[in-house]
Amino acid sequence: MKNVIKSDFVLTPYMKSNDLLAAYQILNTVVPYVLLWFLAVKAAAISVWFLPPIIILMTLFSIRCFSLMHDCGHYSLFSSKKVNRCVGFILGILNAIPQYPWSRDHAFHHKTNGNWEQYRGVADFISTEEFSKLNSSDQRFYELLRHPLMAFPGGFFYLALQPRLVLIMGIYDFVVELFTCLKNNPGMSLSEIVSAHKSKHWQTATEFWDLLFNNICVISSVIILSNLMGAAFFLSIYLSVLTFAAVIFIWVFFVQHIFEDSYAHKTEGWDYLTGAIEGSSYLELPPIFKWFTADIGYHNIHHLSERIPNYNLEACHHKNIHLLSNIKTLRMGDMLACSKFILWDGRSSRLVSIESFRQVAQSSALDSNMVS
Repeated sequence: MKNVIKSDFVLTPYMKSNDLLAAYQILNTVVPYVLLWFLAVKAAAISVWFLPPIIILMTLFSIRCFSLMHDCGHYSLFSSKKVNRCVGFILGILNAIPQYPWSRDHAFHHKTNGNWEQYRGVADFISTEEFSKLNSSDQRFYELLRHPLMAFPGGFFYLALQPRLVLIMGIYDFVVELFTCLKNNPGMSLSEIVSAHKSKHWQTATEFWDLLFNNICVISSVIILSNLMGAAFFLSIYLSVLTFAAVIFIWVFFVQHIFEDSYAHKTEGWDYLTGAIEGSSYLELPPIFKWFTADIGYHNIHHLSERIPNYNLEACHHKNIHLLSNIKTLRMGDMLACSKFILWDGRSSRLVSIESFRQVAQSSALDSNMVS
């Protein structure tokens, strides 16, 4: 980007939250999602063949729940920080993910977008230099783990298992430290041990309590609804919806930052504004998918200011369109092509495919042989 600064963009008028519109968005998302569960029970009593379209709709509403939870995490959906926290927590229960810890991790992504020494994307990509040091089997394994189809087991783990495992591992670490402290220093009080404990699974006490209460609510809901609907019926639908929704989250987030010529800089010389505009794509979606994703396709605008609520993103995009000539426009058909850019070349500040990296390496080797 040349000769463009953040103050050139008209952003402030679009940062204003509309509580009435936000409440309407919550109602037109959560209420249909709940009603679809009742419809699924009634439909299953007639024929299981009625269930697939219902599951598809539930998945789409789950995606919208996640997108609205995302806005709550940025304190942009409602004008009140407390309301955003409460509504975000509820939406986190519906998606089986603790909203506050997730939003803290997501905030780090916003602060470092385009700085590939600090943040390595949705799948923890490695550099071409690191990749070259792997043996052939590890290289194949790396490539396999980042195949687009791995979003299915990865999505299931991300929503269904990871929040539960994080809590278990964190509590286990604390219990081990508790007994170790009491053994080495019997005079230590419980409050002293708690205050001195630094968990690698959460950063603050607020994150822990959000994680704990989310797990209590999610697990309790699963037990209650399994008893009401039947465990096999409920879990088969619930886990399918979670998995499919997570897959779409991952794919959408992937193409919003991983694409050819995406801004992928080192820490030195990294620029926040360039990262927002050239390190984020504009994902052009059909109207129905724009609604279900709460306009998150206007991702460059979202990264310019995360305080702009989803219902103002499109208007802000059109207002500043004359400054967005460098944005990458992608469509649904481009998603698969983006999946090959899974290495970061720090020397050229580019994302590259494994194939292109190997071609360059082979070419360099041939040149070296010819010189020698």
